[in-house]
Amino acid sequence: MKTTTEQLSRLARDRRGNFAAMTAILLPVLLGAGGISIDVTKMIMTKTRLQDAADSAALAAASALANKGYTVEKAKLLAIQFLAAQMREGSDLGDEVAKAKDEEITSGTSIDIREVATVGTGKTFVINMTARYSMDLNPLTRLLVNDKATLTASTSAESATESKNALSMFLVVDRSGSMSFRTDEIASKTEACQNYTEDNWGQYPNLKSTKPCYTKKIGALKLAVASLATQLNTADPKKELVRTAAVSYNDNMQTETQFAWGSDGALAYVNALPSIPTGGTDSHAAFAKAFDKLVPSDSNKETEIPAHRQKNGQVPTKYIVFMTDGDNTAYNGSSSSSNGKKSDTETRQYCDKARAAKVEVYTVAFMAPARGQSLLKYCATTEANYFEADDMGQLVSAFKAIGERATAVIARLTH
Repeated sequence: MKTTTEQLSRLARDRRGNFAAMTAILLPVLLGAGGISIDVTKMIMTKTRLQDAADSAALAAASALANKGYTVEKAKLLAIQFLAAQMREGSDLGDEVAKAKDEEITSGTSIDIREVATVGTGKTFVINMTARYSMDLNPLTRLLVNDKATLTASTSAESATESKNALSMFLVVDRSGSMSFRTDEIASKTEACQNYTEDNWGQYPNLKSTKPCYTKKIGALKLAVASLATQLNTADPKKELVRTAAVSYNDNMQTETQFAWGSDGALAYVNALPSIPTGGTDSHAAFAKAFDKLVPSDSNKETEIPAHRQKNGQVPTKYIVFMTDGDNTAYNGSSSSSNGKKSDTETRQYCDKARAAKVEVYTVAFMAPARGQSLLKYCATTEANYFEADDMGQLVSAFKAIGERATAVIARLTH
């Protein structure tokens, strides 16, 4: 008969039934692990949906604040509703469950909106948002962990109300003798006039009038400046953002206008230029005058920044619009080939100063020869700021485009 000790030893060595016992112990763990793997995939997909929904909700709120005049509270409500709708879209939840989820999103989402005053009456809105969403776990996962998993997504957006750049613009326009030459545009088929060209300019002022009467270059310039003025006035009908001045030149610089609100003064100055201009071409003094008025060497003589700050609270963008139809032929009233080149050199030097001082220069070559084109290409702030006009229509279009660009509104929505 076996002793008690032998029976216990035999029992310890017996492995029968171990598999069943281990299965009973590990089955819930294995099933739970399988459930977790399924839910992890689902969580990743849901997290992505939540992030996309939060991004879209924040941007919707930012856009509404900037473009639709929403209050902060109304924008917050919009963001919550947008988020809930995005998360509900495509789901097969019943009405009661969907309602409960909406309530969870409403209570679990935090939105902070900060409003910052910018220039003038402009505002910037900064939206920071944290969204929370609870995802039901499957029964297998619940064997090991909780019934739900809480997912979060953080995002931010920024928008700004539309605001118009304040600007100060100085026109530098050519009124030399070649501006008396005719264009190809007929001004009148019935009335005769002196149709000057390079070939018959030597007959000035006694050239015989002929029909049809063609528009002179100076007339085309006046129409073009009127087009520019229309753009400025449309953007600033109350004359609170735009200041303009003008100067003309032939082989000498004429007296400039003073900066004034709106474009009326500069337009009147150009319209008063002679209908048949005379003289050679020297641009250096006129361009230098425009630069010195915009960026005076003595800071105490700065007029544009103080004027704008008092009127509209902005620091203006400064522009020079520089136009010619020919080569420089003179320097301070003295005509010669070398003096024309000297005028080119000093004009370029002031163009360099304008570039360094962040004055944006637009240039327009109106039926100009190669050397004149080269000077204007050099002076333009960028290639896009240079225009070549071969006829009146192109000249008017160039000045219109300059006005549109200078007065373009700034609106931004970033994420």
